Amino acid sequence: MSVRDALKVAEERELDLVEVSPTAVPPVCKILDFGKYKYQLNKKHTQKKTADIKEVKVRPQVGEHDLELKIRNINRFIEDGDKAKIVMYFRGREIIRPEIGMKVFDKISQRLTGKFQIEQKPKLEGNHITMVVAPKS
Repeated sequence: MSVRDALKVAEERELDLVEVSPTAVPPVCKILDFGKYKYQLNKKHTQKKTADIKEVKVRPQVGEHDLELKIRNINRFIEDGDKAKIVMYFRGREIIRPEIGMKVFDKISQRLTGKFQIEQKPKLEGNHITMVVAPKS
């Protein structure tokens, strides 16, 4: 179809003639509402990512290297825009000494890097301690 005919058809339909592929021979054009098209493109780019909650489990008697690995994972979750829920379960007689678990949570909060905020401070609930860390907005 010639350019004049295409422009005439687009005008009759009250739409725009948009060049899709300028490098093709002959150039490829499309008849559409350009304002609506731009709005939809902008809308696609502004969709918010939902923050997932990633759970990380630690033990009261966790080793140094294991703790570093968990902290690295938490940092990665925060950088990706997700929240991290750190849970420490106590088994058997470990519940007698919850202060050992609190020391581990202090180590975690000191070693975390980047922009984060503690959404829920470490809290003893039954046989586990829970803390939630979120990226700073």
